[in-house]
Amino acid sequence: MQSIYEFTAALTAGLFTGAALYIIFVEHPARLKYGPPLAVTEFVAGYRRAAVMQPVLAFLSFGAGVLAWREGASFWWLLGGAAMGSLFPLTIFWMLPINRQLHEPGLEHDADRAMELLTLWGHWHRLRCLIGLLSFFLFLVLLLQKD
Repeated sequence: MQSIYEFTAALTAGLFTGAALYIIFVEHPARLKYGPPLAVTEFVAGYRRAAVMQPVLAFLSFGAGVLAWREGASFWWLLGGAAMGSLFPLTIFWMLPINRQLHEPGLEHDADRAMELLTLWGHWHRLRCLIGLLSFFLFLVLLLQKD
């Protein structure tokens, strides 16, 4: 089972990070390019989809990393899993208040506030992406060392 947990931790961290990278380099810059009314509208629509996928992937990676460690894998699996688990408090305490403000009716008409919130959201999302990327690379290194 340890190998299955290790593979699952790496795979789901990779999928999480891939989605986060896409958002950082493609979706978020595109939404910002078209200005506040469309950017806020697109954010709300995209958020509904990502709010289901990304937490599931982060949770699976967290859980699998912890389970791999409990099955006898090195402490590094626990560390990588814990890093993925840290995405939850980061999201709940720092990003969720921004997300709620971005969902407020009429925000698309307050251009300055909308762009401020979208920019701040982008900064926090980059941090989430970096944490996911570091966990994914750690898991990959650990998998490659097994051979």
